[in-house]
Amino acid sequence: MDPFDSYKIYNALKLHFETDSYDAIKYNYKSNVTSNSFLKRRDKYFFAKIGKNYDKDVIGYYVANFKEGVSYVGDMMNHEGEDNYNKYKRIRESIHRVFSVDINILSEINETDFDGLFESKDNQIPLIIELLMQDEISLETVCILDSMLGFVERESKKISDTIMWPDLKRRIKKYTPFVNFDGDKCKILLRKGFTTA
Repeated sequence: MDPFDSYKIYNALKLHFETDSYDAIKYNYKSNVTSNSFLKRRDKYFFAKIGKNYDKDVIGYYVANFKEGVSYVGDMMNHEGEDNYNKYKRIRESIHRVFSVDINILSEINETDFDGLFESKDNQIPLIIELLMQDEISLETVCILDSMLGFVERESKKISDTIMWPDLKRRIKKYTPFVNFDGDKCKILLRKGFTTA
C-alpha cells in the first residue's frame, strides 16, 4: 500500500477513535489531509512500513492499536503494536468462541442477576464495565452486548464518573462497528449461558 494511503487511513481512524463526531466508516476513511501535509511529516517512514507490512489489513492493524489506546503511529511500530494486532486477529477469527467464554464468566458471577450486570447502581459504572476494566472479559463482548441491549447509552445518563467513563464509552461506541458477529448465534450463546438447567 502506498505510504500516503496508509497515512490517510491512520488519520481517519485517529479522528474516529478520538472524536465523537467523526465516523471513519461513514466517511469511507476520508479526512482533510493533503499530500503536502504528509510530506512535511517526520514520521512518513512509519506509514510506509505499516502500509507495506500490512498491505491487506492496514485498517485492522490501526484499529487493533487504537482499540488498545495507542494513538501515535511511532508507538505502533514495536512489539506491542504487533502484539495488539495479533491479539485483535485472534479474537476477530474466533469471535463467537470469545463471546461464549465471556458469557460463561458473566453467568458465573453470583453478585447480581442478568439485568444487574448492565445497570448503573448508585451512579457507578455497571459491573460489566468493571469486568472489562479488570480484563476479565473482552471489549468485543461488551460491544456485542451493547449492540444487542443498548445499555451503554441508557446507563450513561446515570453514571456520575467524569474521569474514566467518557473515554470508556467512546471506546465502546467507536470500536463496535469493527466487531463482526452473527447476531442470531450470539443470542443463542447468551440464552444458553444464562438459562439454568
